Amino acid sequence: MLIVKNLIKDFKGIKAVNDLSFSIEKGEIFGLLGPNGAGKTTTIRTVLNIIKPNSGLIEYNGKQIDNNFFNNIGYLPEERGLYKKNKIIDVILFFAKMKGMQTSDAKSQAKEWLAKFNIVNYYDKNIETLSKGNQQKIQFIISVIHNPSLIILDEPFSGFDPINQQIIKEEILSFAELGKIIILSTHQMETAEKLCSNILLINNGKEVLNGKLIDIKKKFGSNCINIDYSGDSSFLNLLPGISHIENYKNSAQLQLKEGINPAELLRQIVQKLDVKYFSVVEPSLNKIFIDLIKQNSE
Repeated sequence: MLIVKNLIKDFKGIKAVNDLSFSIEKGEIFGLLGPNGAGKTTTIRTVLNIIKPNSGLIEYNGKQIDNNFFNNIGYLPEERGLYKKNKIIDVILFFAKMKGMQTSDAKSQAKEWLAKFNIVNYYDKNIETLSKGNQQKIQFIISVIHNPSLIILDEPFSGFDPINQQIIKEEILSFAELGKIIILSTHQMETAEKLCSNILLINNGKEVLNGKLIDIKKKFGSNCINIDYSGDSSFLNLLPGISHIENYKNSAQLQLKEGINPAELLRQIVQKLDVKYFSVVEPSLNKIFIDLIKQNSE
């Protein structure tokens, strides 16, 4: 388990990270989310021991993370960096050796990863001969080739087309199945929603929202229902439990007032309408993200 507790980091009196706490279990994909400048990268760099926090605790399996843990971490930074004039295999081996791998093991793993990503034919080509997407694959390989137990991915899907995004998603899921801890930082809310079980949303270095995604969506999704129906729906405007209606020919979205039970409201509606379908609307993570950041910034 990774534990971060009461993490604080300031730069010249400005708190880039302000008392953040979270924990991540093995096999969990944890979403670290927030707008630009929220403090995500600073948080990541303190976990990586690249920068020292002013205060707070960072532990992995009960031990404080320090330089001795370096080879157990895989890090894909948002700012990519490859030696483009060098051969692909030489670049991979260079970074693999920095993580303590033997040359023979690194070569074997490199070939396996290149084959998996359908670029093994470029084995001895220079990095600059690759497309941007294939260069991103090399960057990903470098981050995970040493089989780390903690993987931190900062915008891992940047530069990939939908097909290669799916390939990377599948690899991330396979890492979780192997029991690795994964921190995913991304602006792609739809992707985070599909991959992450827990999220931490931060803004201005502070926690805005933290918890299980399934619980968060229940919390923000219980005050709105969709219905498909036949009949005269004009009476809906008179129901006291509804604050807003978007009514179409044979469907409607009903925004409920605070404290109104959706099941009770539906009981009232089915007495006067032939309801073909209904659902309690679950808001997207993207909508939750936008609404909360707006509120937090006011």
